[in-house]
Amino acid sequence: MTLSEIKKHLKNLDTIAFILPDGSLVPNHFHVTEVGKTTKHFIDCGGTIRQEKKVNFQLWNANDYDHRLHPEKLIHIIELSEDIFNLKDLEIEVEYQGEQSIQKFGLDFKDGQFLLTSTQTNCLAKDKCGIPEKQLPKPKVKLADLNNEPCCSPDGNCC
Repeated sequence: MTLSEIKKHLKNLDTIAFILPDGSLVPNHFHVTEVGKTTKHFIDCGGTIRQEKKVNFQLWNANDYDHRLHPEKLIHIIELSEDIFNLKDLEIEVEYQGEQSIQKFGLDFKDGQFLLTSTQTNCLAKDKCGIPEKQLPKPKVKLADLNNEPCCSPDGNCC
C-alpha cells in the first residue's frame, strides 16, 4: 500500500484497526510513534548497487488503554511527515513489536481494516548467483509406462 492509498482509506473510516497476519487485532490503544522515510542503500550478492526507499510507520502499545488514534489525527501526522521529509507516494512498511524483536510488515486494506502482511527475504541477483528464476519443470512420466522400463538393471535408465 502506498501513502496516497492509506490516506484515501483513512478519510472513509471512523476508527482504525490493524490486523496481524495471524488474524489477531493490534490492541485498539496503539500509538503510531513514527512516520518517516527509510532509505536502504546496499550492494546485492551479485554486485549491483541498489537503493530502496519506503515510508515507515511504527506501531506501539502502551498501558494507556483509553488512548485511541483517530483517522484524522493519523492523516495529520502523515501530512506533516510529507511536508517535512518531502515524502513521495512510496510503499509503506509497518514496524510492530513481535515476541523477540521488531517485526516488519507490508500493508493492505480489506473490509475497513488495515492488514499487516508478512514480508519475505529474497535474492535480488538470482541471475548472477546461478539460481533459476523459475524452477525447471520435472519430466512427467506415465505411471502405466513404469512397468515397461527396466529399472536397476544394466540396460535400465534409472542410474
